[in-house]
Amino acid sequence: MSLTGIEVENVRRLDEGLKKIVVGFIKDCRPHPDSDHLSICQVDVGEAEPSQIICGAPNVQADKKVIVALPGARIAGNIKIKKGKMRGEVSNGMICSLQELGIADNVVPKAYSEGIFFLPDDSKVGMSVFPILGMDDSMIELSITPNRADALSMRGTAFEVGAVYRQKPVFTDKKVIEDDSAAADQLIQVMVEDEADAPTYKIRMIKDVKIKESPLWLQNRLIHAGIRPINNIVDVTNYCLLEFGQPMHAFDYDKIQTVKIVVRRANAGEKLVTLDGEQRTLTADNILITNGETPLALAGVMGGLDSEITEKTTTVALESAVFDPISIRKTAKMFNLRSESSSRFEKGINVATVQEACDFAGAMMAELSGGTVVSKTVTATSMKLKPVLVKITLAKINRSLGTTLTIEQVNEIFAALGFKYDLNHDQYEVTIPPRRWDIAIEADILEEVARIYGYDRLPSTLPGGQVQPGSLTKSQQLMRATKTLLEGSGLTEAISYALTTEEKAAHFLQKESFPTVLQFPMSEERTTMRMNLISGLLDDLAYNVSRKNENIAYYEVGRVFYQNKSADSLPIEENHLAIAVTGNWQEKDWQTIKQPVDFFVIKGIIENLFSMYGLTNQITYQNSQDYPEMHPGRTARILLDGENIGFIGQVHPITAKKYGLESAFVGELNIQQIFAADRKGIIYKEVSKYPAVKRDIALLVDENITNQSLRSGIHAAGGRLLHRVELFDLYQGKNIEKGKKSLAYTLTFMDPETTLTEEEINQALNKIQKRLRSDFSAEIR
Repeated sequence: MSLTGIEVENVRRLDEGLKKIVVGFIKDCRPHPDSDHLSICQVDVGEAEPSQIICGAPNVQADKKVIVALPGARIAGNIKIKKGKMRGEVSNGMICSLQELGIADNVVPKAYSEGIFFLPDDSKVGMSVFPILGMDDSMIELSITPNRADALSMRGTAFEVGAVYRQKPVFTDKKVIEDDSAAADQLIQVMVEDEADAPTYKIRMIKDVKIKESPLWLQNRLIHAGIRPINNIVDVTNYCLLEFGQPMHAFDYDKIQTVKIVVRRANAGEKLVTLDGEQRTLTADNILITNGETPLALAGVMGGLDSEITEKTTTVALESAVFDPISIRKTAKMFNLRSESSSRFEKGINVATVQEACDFAGAMMAELSGGTVVSKTVTATSMKLKPVLVKITLAKINRSLGTTLTIEQVNEIFAALGFKYDLNHDQYEVTIPPRRWDIAIEADILEEVARIYGYDRLPSTLPGGQVQPGSLTKSQQLMRATKTLLEGSGLTEAISYALTTEEKAAHFLQKESFPTVLQFPMSEERTTMRMNLISGLLDDLAYNVSRKNENIAYYEVGRVFYQNKSADSLPIEENHLAIAVTGNWQEKDWQTIKQPVDFFVIKGIIENLFSMYGLTNQITYQNSQDYPEMHPGRTARILLDGENIGFIGQVHPITAKKYGLESAFVGELNIQQIFAADRKGIIYKEVSKYPAVKRDIALLVDENITNQSLRSGIHAAGGRLLHRVELFDLYQGKNIEKGKKSLAYTLTFMDPETTLTEEEINQALNKIQKRLRSDFSAEIR
């Protein structure tokens, strides 16, 4: 089956790993003298003498057939049962619940969810319980893709298996025996306000029912399919859901209170208490089943608590319908109520079997409850089936699949699929049965032929045509060079979650933005699309530091997501680069001293990047206090040709503490904007034949004057002869006036055309000193 398109995920025996578990009969049950919750049971397990077993189940009682694990048995979890003593009394085995056989809690009938399970009275003592519980068989688990919703039923899967094995499935139908003493349309009226909401809507009436447990064979089927048995009426609807793929709902007729059912859209703000006990506030997107006045159920999703089937129910109104898939999906998503029914309505159901499934369920309910089916089906709407015809030629099939199939082979494939066809020369006109609503065009027929013929049998061919040499785009080249430079600088690439908390998403923002919040997040820590990369890197730093890996340098390239005021619009995605460093940049050893990370370490890395991009002369840095999460005196905004492209600096100590860090230095750049910028590029110049001359100059300036502004002033005054300006000393302290700082620069002069004279150098120096005094009130030392 996996070769034909429906993947078999697993095949397992339901009794795998279990052994020596048999039917037992409790002959006597009395309280344990030394316990308030244990019972001493004498259990007949088919041996010469009854076995004494101590049981702690609250519902244990005499004269019941139960599941017994004998000494040496294996139960779920590979637990071995041994003889033992409990509070001084011998226990020769264990009376088991269904959970102890590996059955999940959520599918065990509620009556037995907290205790042991009772077997039918006709179970033979001493025999294995597996045939009785339907566990003596293998379960095939299929992975059904969304386009193959026809296989979400046993009958649909049977057609698929029949096509694979060239067999025709045969189904046993139930004949409806109607009670002609009354007609259903005399008991209830049905109306659909908008036919688009419910293209097909039918009601069957079953009267004189008696609510009780379903027979064990039906409970077994539901349990192994992952559905909890409820009672003989509700279980029939779930059984038919599995067999036909047709969701149905049973209403307690007496609780409808009126003699009509109206299908309509909900009014905004209308309330309904669903079967799970939750009150739902409805909108116009929800389709309601009402009694003409008050809501009874959320159509196709979940029934209402006020009309559910209970032990007092005597008359059932059985609904079988087709609902608008878009509305069902919106409703299920809105209330987080995705169910077996809603998923089938969303993906499609076989509209040709709506009446057949309704009749089958009605007959089965009557059979299991002792009731009778009232004559007639009340129909409000009924979808008209239009034949689906698809034309295709044999040549097209062979050309598309690369095969040399004959007409006889294709005919055999269509016959296996149960598709009728007309053949005119080599052209097919294929009639698609309603059960395969996923087939509508020529490509669908090609897929069906390929599946049944066998994907593994299709010939393999190499692609033809000319091969075009590939190359990297400019952005891809720059990205590779960026990663190479950062990794060469000692940083390691990290990949963080794009989802974070709303609080962290709002940190380190470079522009105002609304958060992009998920409606149904997988956890509270992953609710919002990130608007920065730094918070994710700080989480990574904290994770490592908490594990004593304290010297960390990370970078990350990824998208951030900004949102404007329109909640319905898609977020704006930008590609960013972030850096985060903590600990020591250089450790102490025999020839070096310890160097903690500081602002200038991360600034140097960023400057190397801009140098590689050829943007050094277009970049400026400005002190910034615009980021609350950053240290106000150790943060700089980065400008490219006057436009903000990012920032670097130290994380504010309070923010760092929240992440569990002592200190961290970070930076984030809009790399998308950088890659798109105009570059002046790097221009090659011949190495000068004439010597360069260096002069040192020391300045005393106000401490708020930046190095960048001084360098710019020096360059502007130095003219064409000034080749380079380098800061080699910064001093504040003793012998320096408070509020002042001393900076010392090395100035390199050079003329590429001739040797400089002392007079030319002094003239340039005088201009520089004059500019420094006038623009910065500098004292030349």
